[in-house]
Amino acid sequence: MSAPATLARDFAFESKPTRTRLLELFTSEGCSSCPPAEAAFSRLQRDPALWRDFVPVAFHVDYWDSLGWRDPFASKLWTQRQRIYAAAWNTSTVYTPGFVLDGREWREASVPASSREAGGVLKAAITDDRNVVVTFQPATALRPAFDVYMATLGFGLETNVRAGENRGRKLLHDFVVLSLSTAQLAGSGGDARFKIEPARDASRKPGAVAIWVTESGSTQPIQATGGWLH
Repeated sequence: MSAPATLARDFAFESKPTRTRLLELFTSEGCSSCPPAEAAFSRLQRDPALWRDFVPVAFHVDYWDSLGWRDPFASKLWTQRQRIYAAAWNTSTVYTPGFVLDGREWREASVPASSREAGGVLKAAITDDRNVVVTFQPATALRPAFDVYMATLGFGLETNVRAGENRGRKLLHDFVVLSLSTAQLAGSGGDARFKIEPARDASRKPGAVAIWVTESGSTQPIQATGGWLH
């Protein structure tokens, strides 16, 4: 069963001038300590600050697949992303569940406080034919170029785990990164363009998008935005 090729209507997302924080979770179905972290992540759907003050994304890593259960949402690219963060922090250690807030290790078991830092205004316009146009007005004109990222996110994804540390459990996942695209954006203006590809099956139909921008070559987000696709 294929998902519809078009969205029902156009969508537009816009950040505040102050920074909207990017909260990343690195997780795995092969990790017995991850389900509580994912349950906390799922509850963020009901937080009134969602999309306005913070944008959550969950990357499923693949380094626990060797324990007997292959995580269907895991990717070596997401593992590589976590290792790039670890290198930036001068450590070789990666672990799950692992939280990253605005490119920095985050060990708090709470929703991050809203930021007062100037971030600039990040806008995304999504048409009903799944084209995405992103523009960014930075808070300072001194930055020459930016990297823009767009993640499609899945919700209500269930797995009956039959092996590994979570054997016999039914796991529920939200804010799951299904795809991640990147483009460059000139600091002097212009836009970045993406395409939301149709899902191969209805269970992986994107329910939201997350978009963030960094200085070119940096791991630290400057601004983020996102929202529901329904």
